[in-house]
Amino acid sequence: MNEAAGSLNNRYVVIMAGGRGERFWPVSRQATPKQLIKLLGARSLLQQAVDRVLPVVEADHIFIITNRQQADAVRRQLPELPDENIIAEPVGRDTCAAVTLGAALVAARNPQGVMAVLSADHLIPTVELFRQTLLDAWSVAEESEALITLGIQPTEPSTGFGYIRLGEAFPPETGSPTAALKKSTPFFKALAFVEKPNLETAEKYLASGDYRWNAGMFLWSCETLFKNLRQHQPLMADAFLRWKAAASASTEHLMQTLEEDYPGITKISIDFALMEKAHNILVADTSFEWDDLGSWPALMRHLQHDGSGNCSNTPFICLDSDENLVFDVRQKLSRTPTALLGVQKSLVVFTDDVTLIAHQSQSQRIKELLAKISQSPEYQHLL
Repeated sequence: MNEAAGSLNNRYVVIMAGGRGERFWPVSRQATPKQLIKLLGARSLLQQAVDRVLPVVEADHIFIITNRQQADAVRRQLPELPDENIIAEPVGRDTCAAVTLGAALVAARNPQGVMAVLSADHLIPTVELFRQTLLDAWSVAEESEALITLGIQPTEPSTGFGYIRLGEAFPPETGSPTAALKKSTPFFKALAFVEKPNLETAEKYLASGDYRWNAGMFLWSCETLFKNLRQHQPLMADAFLRWKAAASASTEHLMQTLEEDYPGITKISIDFALMEKAHNILVADTSFEWDDLGSWPALMRHLQHDGSGNCSNTPFICLDSDENLVFDVRQKLSRTPTALLGVQKSLVVFTDDVTLIAHQSQSQRIKELLAKISQSPEYQHLL
């Protein structure tokens, strides 16, 4: 096998698809969360995530980490993937455990594996630029021991994202092995990961040009990840070895091992567990369009608006109403037009069993509403 073919054979994708998508309630539910529904287009966000990477990796090189409630739906949506590539975590333990599990699956299949860690619920319209970024990052990860994170160019002073501060360009010297790589994506050393800022700080970040949004997309070799886990999260490094051995034996053995291990795992994100501690982090300075679709107002950016800023996926008529969203996914009832009168910046969302009406400024409080619903036995079927 030539070097190029061997390199391609070592490339894998792990997609994290276990989120609940609560801020998209009532369309997003525990069994069918945001990533499994068709918010934009004829394919779910998860299906779109797989579609984006299939041209650059084979289907059997794509792993999905989900949960028990969603596993069957994931398999129905992704018949092109082998069943054993879709793994349900026994319980949610945040992204450090999910990433470690994904790495164990890849390493059991191929010890030289280099994996991209992606999310199932992102929107990336400029697909070709995204694929080129992955190809460039794979090339760098194969020639270095870097932990690579994909940095997103900020378009506004957002207080909803974490940020990454860029350092010097990588590689700084022309004689290094990676300097000769043909890349269209610039890479920089990461100076710092910073938490979600207040508006004043976010405005400074945007003005400086030295910061990128942390989108939670990563790329590294399994060996590099293991070395860093061993240094900064030794218990997870031990888990990686157990899960790799179990996955090498059989899927059944892996699931039994996960049942035993997962309840005792500390819930921690990969950012807190590793990325904020490691010193060998590179930022791929991306140029593709990106949105994490974190809330109903975020969805409005991707729908067609009328002259008053209203948008909808269903017929509506309005008078003296501005910047509203009307979204209808009812199937049991025929969709009827919605009329708005004197309504401003509101969300009107219809499903077969409940209607949500809220001011956009309250969209982040939907989790509070769900907490109240969970305390009412008569309404728990709406979760």
